[in-house]
Amino acid sequence: MATAGPRCRQGGAAMASLAAAEPPAPRAASRSPALGPSRSGGERRSNAADAAQDTQSRSVDFDYIIALLGDSGSKDLEKEQLKTLKKVIKHFENGFPLKDVAQITDILNLCAERMCEQEAFTEPLCELIKLFGLPFQKRKSSDEANYSVEVSQSITHLGYQPTSPNYKIRMAEIGGLAEILVLSLKLVENQLTEKLWVLKALQHLSTSEESCEQMVHVQGASRLCLCLNGADPSGQLLFRSSDILWNLLEKASKEEVVYQLRSLECVHALKEAFLELVFGFRHCDHQLRNDLLVIATLLAESPAVPLIESGFAKILIVLATCTEVKLHNPLVKGFKLTYSYEDFEMKKLLFNIIAVLSKDPSAAQLLNESHVIPALLYYVKQNQRSGFPNWSAAQYEELQLHALAVLASVAPLLVDKYLSCHANTLLLAFLEWCMSQDTFFGGGNSFHGKGGRGTKIAQMRYSLRVLRSVVALYDDAVTNNLCDQGAISQLLDILKYAADKYKEKESIALLDIQADILFILSVLCEDDNDRKELFSCEGIGMLVSYLKMDPRKLCSDTGHNCLILSALDCLWSCVIGCFLAEESFIEKQGVFLLLDLLAIKDNNMCHIILGILVEFSDNPKTVLHMSIWKGKRGRTAANVLIQLWRQEEQDLGVKRDQYGKIVDTKRPLITSFQRQQKVIPLPASCPSFSINEVAESIRAKIYLLFCKLGFQNLPGLSAKDVATLAIIQHFIDFKIGEVWSEISAEIKEEFRPVTSDERTLKLISEVSEYTGRMVLGLQIEALERQHHQEIQEEKEIYKELQATQIKKEMINKSWKNFLAQTSNYEALKKAKMHQKTLIEASRSKAKIHDAPENSTDIPKLHTTVAPGRCVTVEGLCQEGLLANRDHACKMSSVCRAFRDYQKR
Repeated sequence: MATAGPRCRQGGAAMASLAAAEPPAPRAASRSPALGPSRSGGERRSNAADAAQDTQSRSVDFDYIIALLGDSGSKDLEKEQLKTLKKVIKHFENGFPLKDVAQITDILNLCAERMCEQEAFTEPLCELIKLFGLPFQKRKSSDEANYSVEVSQSITHLGYQPTSPNYKIRMAEIGGLAEILVLSLKLVENQLTEKLWVLKALQHLSTSEESCEQMVHVQGASRLCLCLNGADPSGQLLFRSSDILWNLLEKASKEEVVYQLRSLECVHALKEAFLELVFGFRHCDHQLRNDLLVIATLLAESPAVPLIESGFAKILIVLATCTEVKLHNPLVKGFKLTYSYEDFEMKKLLFNIIAVLSKDPSAAQLLNESHVIPALLYYVKQNQRSGFPNWSAAQYEELQLHALAVLASVAPLLVDKYLSCHANTLLLAFLEWCMSQDTFFGGGNSFHGKGGRGTKIAQMRYSLRVLRSVVALYDDAVTNNLCDQGAISQLLDILKYAADKYKEKESIALLDIQADILFILSVLCEDDNDRKELFSCEGIGMLVSYLKMDPRKLCSDTGHNCLILSALDCLWSCVIGCFLAEESFIEKQGVFLLLDLLAIKDNNMCHIILGILVEFSDNPKTVLHMSIWKGKRGRTAANVLIQLWRQEEQDLGVKRDQYGKIVDTKRPLITSFQRQQKVIPLPASCPSFSINEVAESIRAKIYLLFCKLGFQNLPGLSAKDVATLAIIQHFIDFKIGEVWSEISAEIKEEFRPVTSDERTLKLISEVSEYTGRMVLGLQIEALERQHHQEIQEEKEIYKELQATQIKKEMINKSWKNFLAQTSNYEALKKAKMHQKTLIEASRSKAKIHDAPENSTDIPKLHTTVAPGRCVTVEGLCQEGLLANRDHACKMSSVCRAFRDYQKR
């Protein structure tokens, strides 16, 4: 302690050993004054206790006691010291006040020193330690914070019972008690009772994250693991050690704990403890066995842990498979399942550890020798419980689904064993049963059974996952074996079944099933035209239905995006390259559907859709369909491709101005990443950044599509589109210049080219720059042409607006004149005179012989408005136009049409 000298520290160690050997006294009653006032009227009791505490504090002179114990001399002095200690013990029989803990700890240290020389001090020392087992007393609520340093220092020597559990844990953390207790394990290695007390304290402290970190800091995980196999008839040593290890893995750094347990000695200790519990018969043994199995699983996730070298992995695998594959293995002699809940959990944990080991390639031989594949295939059959009469239907289903999930992890490692066991045949037969109208209904209660309640969807899902895992190896033996058994037709039937079920009720499990089937079909049909023709009979219709998916679903998190990508991959592998399949797809408007998806501008799909269109573009019908396609707002295929080009260049950081014109005529296509790269000479076999960019970006695909569509007379393009199209048209020229620029930079980085080579490189650079300036000129011309056209259109619109305005003014003027005629007689007379003048001016100057004179005036007219459209004409009864009956009929029909128009 801070107030004690070297001798006090030595005495503190002795005192700590005594504290570990002495069991703590029972807790004081809850009515102890140390608890302070309560809500139920404990104020008076607290005041009385405070008064008693004050009396105690005043009657004890700690300075005198410490000075007395510090002296050494005669026998009489020793008797006085012992008498004084008994008085102190009697005085604090109800517990120590928090403010006196520091002085009491000094007294303990002095007693420990005396005990080494005089055994008479042993008894009072033990009595004082027992008093530390009582709750500390506090006078004020702030005592816990004010005396936390003194209490934490005393904790480094003793355990105690503070006023509250949280305060206890906090003080233990501050005092570093966990570290000291872990280090003290070595001191009590051969003392079972003391070791159990230390482990019990550590078990309580392991509920705190900070205490767990302190244990790990002093290699607590490895020290505790080595305690698992200590001799202890009660089993407490194994129980408490494993519980602390579990807490360390949960609350401390998992990586650090596993690192400490990676030694062969620790793994052996864990193995021996597990084997001892495997053959136990008590319920607690089975629970502790499963806890150790979980710890072993966490260790198996780290390749550095020698689980295989220690033989522990072999024991676990044999235990996992011994009930399915009858082998006479001495490792499991006497092992028997009781079909209890703990054994069921152990079975699942053993399956899980096989899946974990399958991630380590070095475990493949061990898995093969232990007959893991036959054991897992035991569950690939209809849900019959023969051989497991004591498992319930729900338990057997959960084991079955778990075995299928593990098989999906193990099968790729053991392909030869997988094929030799006819696993494909078993899985296809099992899938056929999954589609049958069987009376079995899944429980759907387990993790793997999610989404399969009342159906066999879960079994179908994990069976297809096994097929997908082995097919993904692209092994000809696997694919040929599947195709020879008619897997393509069967998978198409399952795909249709899953799609129909999904329409009835949406489910993530059904989405996974469809995506897995599409992937399996992609691998089976790739590079085989016969299989592609077989697929095209029913598969193309399914692909078209997927391409018609609602675009809004692609933005959701339900898995539709993965499904559409699987459908596109299947289209590429199962259709492209087979003429009959391509024709069928195009006839079903597949190109239109691809362009509809491309117009969504989903970055995840653009690459693959453009690649598919490039492959399809060798077919003339594809180019025709692309030319006539119209999207929303009248967008054409060329317009969509140009917009994708601009978006790609924006993402890549290519320099363009606001109108899309070239900024850097020397390297028009260079990206921001390429600008940041330094010149790095590369070998001839290694592609440069410019070459890699062709494969990684979509610009090359867009260029190839325009090579098929053409660069002239494309409808629906703006001037900005035309400017971008000029860049696309010269993409290959710019790319060649870019590659030559890299070659020139690499040469100049290491060599000085000869004059002729330097002249050639300079000429190539000038040609590339000239092409850039030429394209820039075309862009400027296109933009100016559009600007001129916009000006002309603006002028035409202005003329129309001007004519409309003039017409409105004339109408307003005419209306004003009309109003003036109705209210002003002079204006009416003036209008009448003007009317007569116009009539006279309209008359023919030639005189007709004997023609009658017709007056334009209507007698007795009293209106001030002009007459209507109907005028009675006299004098044409016999001759003239009405004499012609045919003409009269025509006029009458014209008049009727005119009247109808007026009515409308």
